[in-house]
Amino acid sequence: MVASHQGLAQRVSDAFWRQPRLLLLVLLLPPLLWLGIVYVGSLVALLVQSFFSIDEFTGLINYEVTLKTYAELLQPANFDIILRTTLMAASVTVAAAIVAFPIAYYAARYARGPMKALFYLGVMLPLWSSYLVKVYAWKLILAKEGILNWMVEGIGASAVLNAVLSMPVIGGGSLSVSYIGTFLVFLYVWLPYMVLPVQAALERVPQNLLEASGDLGASPGQTLRHVILPLALPGIIAGSIFTFSLTLGDYIIPQIIGSSRLFIGQAVYAHQGTAGNIPLAAAFAVVPIVIMGFYLWMAKRKGAFDAL
Repeated sequence: MVASHQGLAQRVSDAFWRQPRLLLLVLLLPPLLWLGIVYVGSLVALLVQSFFSIDEFTGLINYEVTLKTYAELLQPANFDIILRTTLMAASVTVAAAIVAFPIAYYAARYARGPMKALFYLGVMLPLWSSYLVKVYAWKLILAKEGILNWMVEGIGASAVLNAVLSMPVIGGGSLSVSYIGTFLVFLYVWLPYMVLPVQAALERVPQNLLEASGDLGASPGQTLRHVILPLALPGIIAGSIFTFSLTLGDYIIPQIIGSSRLFIGQAVYAHQGTAGNIPLAAAFAVVPIVIMGFYLWMAKRKGAFDAL
């Protein structure tokens, strides 16, 4: 019996040795099945559901293919949700790029040895803590009785903060119930995903290009605009893929911090839960997929995937 098993194992080993593609297929088949059934299958089911509609009288799903549900996305209330979420994602992405660039530049050009290790630790450390803990901590920080408000009062800038909070749309009773607070928390949570790709792209910039730029008479500002930024652009776009997509699909941060106006993630959760409108929830969920599809297509053309 033992000899039989050993002979079978030897024949299988010989077959894999003669057919390396067969071995590759065996190794890749389980993850491919998982990806195809669980991930792609769920997306296909989501897409199919979005072409159904809800019967207005019975409240039941009408399983006839229609574009009625997608037309509902163009209604003012629903389109406002899409526009609000997209603008927030774009704002967070732009702000993250502005904040991340000098940090990444210092790490790529000047940090060495222990300083570079400290940089990676500082960037990665927030990612090691609980997502919910960070969000609730920021809710306390941004609250009217929070430490940020206390610091503003301490430097005598309460009038400035109150003026900002009194602004329409983005303001509120406090930072914790305003779009400004939502923006700040999004920026904090997703910033590491922008810093690391930008830092990786900046490390690829050859030092001799910077020296050549200076030798040709370019000022530091001209070198930054015409040499460093174009070469770092793929890293910035790569980081923006993370910040934009994560903001676009998040529903926990707007649920805890901000006003009562919904974002796409909250709309999906509400319609598939309490409202029971699965087709509309599916249509809302398709919107970020379509937006990110176009975004990834443009990012690929800019060579962003080379910086990932």
